[in-house]
Amino acid sequence: MFDRARVFVVVPAHNEQRLVARTLRGIPPLVDGIVVVDDASDDDTSGAAHAVGDDRVMVLRHEVNRGVGAAIATGYKHALEHEADVVVVMAGDNQMHPHDLPSLLRPILDGAADYAKGDRLHHPEVARMPLARRLGGSVMSACTRLALGLDSLSDSQCGYTAISRRALLLLDLDALWPRFGYPNDLLGQLRERGMRTVDVVVRPVYADEKSELRARHVAVILWLIARAAWRVRAHSLASRATVRRPSGSDR
Repeated sequence: MFDRARVFVVVPAHNEQRLVARTLRGIPPLVDGIVVVDDASDDDTSGAAHAVGDDRVMVLRHEVNRGVGAAIATGYKHALEHEADVVVVMAGDNQMHPHDLPSLLRPILDGAADYAKGDRLHHPEVARMPLARRLGGSVMSACTRLALGLDSLSDSQCGYTAISRRALLLLDLDALWPRFGYPNDLLGQLRERGMRTVDVVVRPVYADEKSELRARHVAVILWLIARAAWRVRAHSLASRATVRRPSGSDR
């Protein structure tokens, strides 16, 4: 536990046999439960996760590849069922430094935010990020920030996050976008429901891992940002109309 809170980590993994064990071994003792969601890997990702021998680890497997967003939703549901107070996402490719985990938890546990999101772009070692990812992330973040009115958002595409139980219970996890672009869709759901988000500077960790992100995903992400913005605006207008409706107008 951390500050009397029950903490779970969700580890979405697809073809991460080589790196998932390293990821799991780095997760600190303050974490109560670890949910590895193997998204129909072609390799032995599940076996490598089991072989770590950590009693906190539960391995779930999608028999058909459903995407990283769907894997995270599966992990979130499992964590909720096991009474998690805060749920962190750490991908199975060992790109999220465990030393940053307490910093992500702190704003949730202090009641300052419902969702804490990693920000690699303001870390002193941001140059470790490949240039294409840095530029692409900056553009997507600017689009998401403007579309959703999240003035402090700096790194919308960072998957290193922490979310409160309260926020998870308000989200429609079944409707979460299942593949690349899920962070933007999730931010839209949070904004629509009035949840508070905060950025936390985290280390950019890159080595020889291979990203599955492709240029074609950019169009999908932009569409998701536009859709999220439309939903937030529609929800806001509907709320205003309800407040302004005079008493007895439904008779």
